[in-house]
Amino acid sequence: MNNLLVSIIMAVRDTEPYLPECMDSILSQSYPHWELIAVNDHSTDWSPDILQSYASRDERIRVFHSDRPRLIPTLQTGYRQSRGVLINRMDSDDRMPDYKLQVLVKEWEKCGKGTVVAGGTEHFVEEGEVGDGFVRYERWLNEVAAEGRHYEEIYQECVIPSHSWILHRDDFDKAGAFDPEVYPEDYDLCFRFYRAGLKIAGLDRILHFWRDRSDRISRTWKEYEDNRYFDLKLRYFYELDRDHSRPLVLWGAGKNGKDMARLLQAAGDQFHWVCDNERKIGKDIYDVRMKHFNVIPELDNPQVMIVVTSPEAKISIRGLLTSWGKVPVSDFWFFA
Repeated sequence: MNNLLVSIIMAVRDTEPYLPECMDSILSQSYPHWELIAVNDHSTDWSPDILQSYASRDERIRVFHSDRPRLIPTLQTGYRQSRGVLINRMDSDDRMPDYKLQVLVKEWEKCGKGTVVAGGTEHFVEEGEVGDGFVRYERWLNEVAAEGRHYEEIYQECVIPSHSWILHRDDFDKAGAFDPEVYPEDYDLCFRFYRAGLKIAGLDRILHFWRDRSDRISRTWKEYEDNRYFDLKLRYFYELDRDHSRPLVLWGAGKNGKDMARLLQAAGDQFHWVCDNERKIGKDIYDVRMKHFNVIPELDNPQVMIVVTSPEAKISIRGLLTSWGKVPVSDFWFFA
């Protein structure tokens, strides 16, 4: 293995209770060729002092202060100071398994430039149990990583945790690095990997321990209130995958379906709206006639957008579309 320097970019804001555990996990890495760029984001607790104490003990740790508050400007500050060939990100309340960087670098060396290496994650809490939603998300993330279905599933949820990846600096720059101030920043980055044509090498390995706590930003910031992120998904769908010469199908008549229908109409798109709810089939909703899903095989080369939430329904829909042979896997997407 070459001695490639890994730059770990870490924003720090008021994580005093968790920061020593995080720092110790970085220091315990079996792969020694790393630098930690820790950037204080206007903390009001003792986090900056903790960082400085660790920096005084290990020259691989460098501490900076963000000029502007909030996460993305802080990450931008860190990236400007980084010197590594390979780039990774860390959160200051989480933990790394001691093999994390070793596994990521070893796999990246097999693949080389043009590839993002990504693994799995595991949530933890100090007391009690991890929330059911995070458990389901974790299970799904790890399945996606193990099976390499990142781009196939990209419209469903963020397919790469913001800490479980590594890539070459040139590829990171090609994807826009931390430049766009768009939240959720990790999900936007996944789409930018996709747009840049980067391959993703998925690993069936837990590479990050993700802390679940009541005051994490995904629970408290307004940007995360509607965690469906339909606006973000649609923006990239129209940029990267929508072919206006082909019919579009919207599958799902619940709240997700209705909200998506309004967004499609606002975008000026025409679509066939389908479901399996006999009470809605044949009725007009938002001036669109609801149809039974069995009309899909009759359409010429359709693109299908699926907005149902039931895991069982998703399995059934995937099986139907595959069995019909009319819609390749590359032409139907789950958006919820």
